[in-house]
Amino acid sequence: MSTELIPVEPRAERFREWLFERPETLERHAGPHASGPAGHAPQPWWRVMCLTGVDYFSTLGYQPGIAFLAAGLLSPLATIILVLLTLFGALPVYRRVAAESPHGQGSIAMLERLLPFWRGKLFVLGLLGFALTDFIITITLSAADASAHVVENPHVPAFLEGQELWITMGLVALLGAVFLKGFTEAIGVAVALVVAYLALNAVVIAVAAAHVVQDARVVTDWTSALTTQHGDVVMMVAISLTLFPKLALGMSGFETGVAVMSHVRGDQTDDTERPAGRIRNTQRMLTTAACVMSCYLISSSLVTTLLIPAEEFEEGGSANGRALAYLAHNYLGNTFGTVYDVSTILILWFAGASAMAGMLNLIPRYLPRYGMSPEWAGAVRPLVLVLTSAAFLITWIFDADVNAQGGAYATGVLVLMTSAAVAVTLAARRAGERRRSWGFALITVVLLYTTLDNVRERPDGVKIGACFIAAIIGVSVLSRLARAFELRTIEVTYDSRADAFLRDCARRSIRLVANEPGARDLDEYRDKVRQVIDDHELPNAGDIIFVEVTVGDYSDFESRIDVRGEVLHDHYRVLTVTGASVPNTLASLLLDIRDRTGVRPHIYFEWTEGNPLPNLLRFLFFGVGEVAPVTREVVRRAEPEPDRRPHIHAG
Repeated sequence: MSTELIPVEPRAERFREWLFERPETLERHAGPHASGPAGHAPQPWWRVMCLTGVDYFSTLGYQPGIAFLAAGLLSPLATIILVLLTLFGALPVYRRVAAESPHGQGSIAMLERLLPFWRGKLFVLGLLGFALTDFIITITLSAADASAHVVENPHVPAFLEGQELWITMGLVALLGAVFLKGFTEAIGVAVALVVAYLALNAVVIAVAAAHVVQDARVVTDWTSALTTQHGDVVMMVAISLTLFPKLALGMSGFETGVAVMSHVRGDQTDDTERPAGRIRNTQRMLTTAACVMSCYLISSSLVTTLLIPAEEFEEGGSANGRALAYLAHNYLGNTFGTVYDVSTILILWFAGASAMAGMLNLIPRYLPRYGMSPEWAGAVRPLVLVLTSAAFLITWIFDADVNAQGGAYATGVLVLMTSAAVAVTLAARRAGERRRSWGFALITVVLLYTTLDNVRERPDGVKIGACFIAAIIGVSVLSRLARAFELRTIEVTYDSRADAFLRDCARRSIRLVANEPGARDLDEYRDKVRQVIDDHELPNAGDIIFVEVTVGDYSDFESRIDVRGEVLHDHYRVLTVTGASVPNTLASLLLDIRDRTGVRPHIYFEWTEGNPLPNLLRFLFFGVGEVAPVTREVVRRAEPEPDRRPHIHAG
C-alpha cells in the first residue's frame, strides 16, 4: 500500500497570500469600499444619510464641550455663526460638488481635472495629506471620546480610571482588526445607530430645556455675565466672529457625504454619465443632514452652557469631552446615562470605521494611477496596518486627549472644505456662471479665513498634515522612481490603416523607425530613411514604418494609446501615438505588435546626444530623454525570455 503525500503550503506563504489578498471584483483604482459588492442595490437617500451621519452626527458627543472651552459663555452665539456658515457656505459648495462629481469622486477629483500635469498631481497629494489628517484624527478623536464615556460612567470599575490612553488604543486596535478580517459598510447598522443616537440626544436636550424653563434664573445669570464680560450685543457678535473658527468640528461630514453618493438611489431614467436623480437625492441628503445637525448644535450648545458649571468643562471635569452625557446622568439617572454612553461609544466607534473605509477608498483611487504607491498599496490589509499604526502614533502623541486633537481635526476638515470651495469657484467660472462664481469666491474667502485662524490658534493640524504630506510625497517619489521602467499602457487600439500597415509587413518583416516629429516635410523622412540605412547597413528601405510618439500629460503614469496610421508625401507610412512617456509607450507598442502579429518587430533608434544624467531626469519627469536605452530596459523587464523580445537597434 502506498500513501500519496499532499504538499502542505508553508504557513509563511499562506500568511503572505492572506495579507496581500486583493478583491478581484474591484473596479480599477476605485478603492475596496468605493462601491457596493456585486448585486448591491442603491439605497434611499435618508438611509445613506445615516451612513455619512455616523461621522457627522457623532460629533455631538464632544462638540458642545469643545465649543465651551473655545468660546466660553459666547458658545451659543459662536455656534449660531458656525451654523450660518454651514447652511450658507459649506452646504452650497458641496451641493455643487455633488453635481460635478456624481459618482463620489469628490472635490479632489474636481481639482485634479481643473489643474492638469504635475501641478495638479502635487496639489492632489497635498490635499490627500490633509484628507488623511481628517480621517486619522476622526478615528483617534472619536475613540478618545468613546474612552472618556467609558471611564466617566459610574458603573464602570474603578481600575479603569485614568486609563483613557489604553482604552483608546484598544478601540483603535479593534477597528483595525475588523478591517483585517474584512469589512463591508452596513447601512442598516448605521441607520440603527444614528436613529437611536439622535433620539437619545433629543430626549436629553428636551429634558435639559425643560429644566431651563423651570429655572429661568440660569438664563438671566448667563445674559448678565455676558453683558458684564463683553458689553453690548454688537461686541458679542464681533468677538464670536473671531471665536467661531475654533468650533469648526461641527462642520465635518460633508466630504464623506459626497464620497458615499454612489450608494444613493436615483431615478430609473438616470443617465449613466450624469444621473440627475442621484444628484438631486444627494443634494437633498446633504441639506437634510445639515439642517438636522444645525438644530442639534445650537440647542446642545445652549443647554450645556446654561446648565453645566464652567469648571466641569475643564480637563479633569465631569463634562470634559462629554457635556451631553453629563446632563443625561444628572437629569435622567445613571441607567439612562449608561444607555446614552453605550450609544455614544458605538456611534463614535463606527465613525472611525467610516473614516478608515474612506482612506481605503481614497489612497487606491489616486496613488496607483500616478504610479506613486508601492505594489502592496493596492491590497487592503497592508494599508490597514499602516493606517492603524499611524492612529496609534497620533493617539500616543496627544495622550488620547479630545480637546488637544480638536485643532488637528478641524484643520483637516477646513482645508478640504476650502479646497472644495476653490474647486466649485473654478468650475462655475469655467461654466460662465459669473454670479455663482463670485458667490463661491466669497465663501472661499470666509472658509480660508476660518482655516487660517484655526491654524494660527492651533497649529497642530498643520504639523500633522505636513507630516502626512511629506510622507505621501516621499513615498510617492520613491515609488515613481522604482516603477519608472514598468509598462504603463492599459490598452492599445489601432485604426484600420495602422492595422493594414502591420498586416502587410508581418508577411516579411516589421521594421519600425522611431522618429521625433519636426516639420514632417519630405526632407525629414527622406533624410531619416537614408540615415537608418547607413547606420544599420540595411539593404533597402522596404517595410520601414515610422513611429512618432507625442507626449501628452507627462505626469500621468498609465494611459490608453490609440495608434493611427497615415501615409505622408504619398510614400512614407507613419504610425502616430500619444502617450505619457515616449520609451514606455514604444515598449508597449512593440510588445503588442509582437502579440498581435506573431512577428518580433525591429525598431531603430538614434542615440541621444549630451550628458545621460540630465536626459534620464527628463525621462523621469517629462517622459522624454534617453529613449533608446530606456525602451530596451522596459522591454527587458516586461519580457524575461530574450528570444521573445522585439529587436532593438540604436546607431
